[in-house]
Amino acid sequence: MNFMVVLSSIAVGLLGLGVVAFFILKKKMIQEGLDIEEEQTRMIKEAKAKAATLLKEAQLEAKSRLLEMKSEFDSETEETRSELKKEERRLSKKSEKIDKQEDLLFKREQNVQRKETETQRKLDSASKKQSRYSILLEETKKELEKVSGLTLDEAKELLLKAMEEEAKHEGAKLIKKITSEAKENAGKEAKKIISTAIQRYAGEYVAERTVSVVHLPGDEMKGRIIGREGRNIRALEAATGIDLIIDDTPEAVILSGFNPVRREVARISLEKLISDGRIHPARIEDVVERATEEVDAAIKEAGEQAAFDRGVHGIDPELIKVIGKLKFRTSYAQNVLQHSVEVSFLAGVIAAELGLDVKLAKRMGLLHDIGKAVDHEVDGAHAIIGAKLAKKYGEKENVVQAIAAHHEDQMPESVYDYIVQAADALSGARPGARKESLENYIKRLEDLENIANSFDGVVNTYAIQAGREIRVITESEKITDDSALLLSRDIARQIEENLTFPGQVKVVVIRETRAVEYTKK
Repeated sequence: MNFMVVLSSIAVGLLGLGVVAFFILKKKMIQEGLDIEEEQTRMIKEAKAKAATLLKEAQLEAKSRLLEMKSEFDSETEETRSELKKEERRLSKKSEKIDKQEDLLFKREQNVQRKETETQRKLDSASKKQSRYSILLEETKKELEKVSGLTLDEAKELLLKAMEEEAKHEGAKLIKKITSEAKENAGKEAKKIISTAIQRYAGEYVAERTVSVVHLPGDEMKGRIIGREGRNIRALEAATGIDLIIDDTPEAVILSGFNPVRREVARISLEKLISDGRIHPARIEDVVERATEEVDAAIKEAGEQAAFDRGVHGIDPELIKVIGKLKFRTSYAQNVLQHSVEVSFLAGVIAAELGLDVKLAKRMGLLHDIGKAVDHEVDGAHAIIGAKLAKKYGEKENVVQAIAAHHEDQMPESVYDYIVQAADALSGARPGARKESLENYIKRLEDLENIANSFDGVVNTYAIQAGREIRVITESEKITDDSALLLSRDIARQIEENLTFPGQVKVVVIRETRAVEYTKK
């Protein structure tokens, strides 16, 4: 419709142009004196012919445009139809999936209803059985009362009395055990205090850690060491404070004395005298003096090396010498200087884990046992003596407090006090650190686990806390809550009968029940 309007407009425009051209030519022909009528007729024919030609061209162009638009419309319609078909297929699949889910839900609902019905039936049956069992239980109680001649209350009273007697018996045994352990521990503590006091006092006392052996090039050297009428040996003993034992031991002299520093001075002095060959009182005094200087230098070097290894700086030189003396001290066969270095390391590690001052913790750990370097001339526990020494040589109050509190001679006041306590216990109580060898330690743990594993119903056993506690994992089907109590007691008795162990061993029986169910599709 729009195209026809356009064509009409074009035709009208062409006619208008023809009319205008006609009047222009008419005027010109009048001017030229031509035949107006003939020219007018000719021009009208030409205008009509041109108009017809233009009209046909416009109609052809309109038809071409119309065909093009129809083609575009058909293409867009086909694309839309294709998308609609895809959407229809997708919706159809969704509809099928929803139908399947509805069927599945319906089946599940039916299954749940069936299970509910079955469960209710089982509950009703269990209720009936419970009622029947209750009746049977009452009848059995009456029958038992009739057979035993006792009422239910009387039987309970007898049972409680029997249990009370057994509990009293067990309690008496426990009291006796605790008392004996307290006495044993008291004896051990007393021995520890006495041994510490003896170590600080250089008295006459023969043990493997109170003697040193000096080897001689020959037995004839023994006479030269003794000297005329024993003057050389007396001079050496007077200068060093150590006893020389010259007996039938071939090519050896024993130096006896509890003070390890003096014993080291005597050993070095005697070796120098034997090497030099000149042994007389004047020479002895000179050699002992030089040996003392060497030992003092070694002590200072040991203290400086320990402080350097642990990164502890700013310690007073006199306190460094006290630390170095720990090189010649032992505690339960453990070198005290090495122990102090270990405690310093452990305290630093613990402090680092807790986000505290690592250097301060290392300093406290290194200095915690300096009281053991002091001899008998100072009275008191080594922790208190060490605290006084640290304070004397300018250590801070928190360091002094940690030294004094590491054996709770004073009550701990800060977390650093507890860190030093823990590090001290770790270094001293670890397997192989002191008297108990690593092999014996492992053997004792294995024996504990084997004893517990020998009982029926035990799945596995773990010895922890350095053998002070064992945890027994049991099968819940075989071991009940009541039998778990009996099992722990039986294991404890078996350990008492078959093993020798320090202190107490805690037996923990663990019984666990797990219920597991899986979902079904």
